[in-house]
Amino acid sequence: MESRPIDIVASSFDAGIGRKEWAAADMIAVRVMGPMKVAVVGAPSYFERQRPPRTLEDLASHSCIQYRFAPNEAVLPWSFERNGKTKRMTLAGAVTVNDPFLAIRAAVDGLGIVYTVEALAEPFLQTGQLVRVLERSSPCLEGLFLYYPGRRQVPAALRAFIDMVRAPKSAQGIRSVKNPFFKA
Repeated sequence: MESRPIDIVASSFDAGIGRKEWAAADMIAVRVMGPMKVAVVGAPSYFERQRPPRTLEDLASHSCIQYRFAPNEAVLPWSFERNGKTKRMTLAGAVTVNDPFLAIRAAVDGLGIVYTVEALAEPFLQTGQLVRVLERSSPCLEGLFLYYPGRRQVPAALRAFIDMVRAPKSAQGIRSVKNPFFKA
């Protein structure tokens, strides 16, 4: 598992799952997850020491938990939407991670504010371990796609997987798969 784009053909993989732009122009991309809302969150213990940000500019005075794909890469900027415009910010922080679950853990432990996908923060928001801020400026990300080379012979296992992700949704319109490795 990689949290960054890789050349699936050179790495001998049949397919990859990630952001649509990770797929090369000659690949087929199939949506496997709809748009994902971003959440900016921190622990109540952190906000006892630092007043919660009320504006995007307030983030400059906070410890923002940084995320990067690999050690030699730059940290990812935080993107916000305000008045129909996107604002990208590079913020300071003492903690840098390369795993979204570690970023959430650092926030729960009161080490700073994290910019993450709402679905990852949700269990901690429900228990009160995290508090959401700047919700009106939080964008939606496009979602995830399964991508694979556009060749004639798709391996049978990959074809079965593609058919499964394209299958009609349940009566409630939701496909839910519990992550056996993540415990809130």
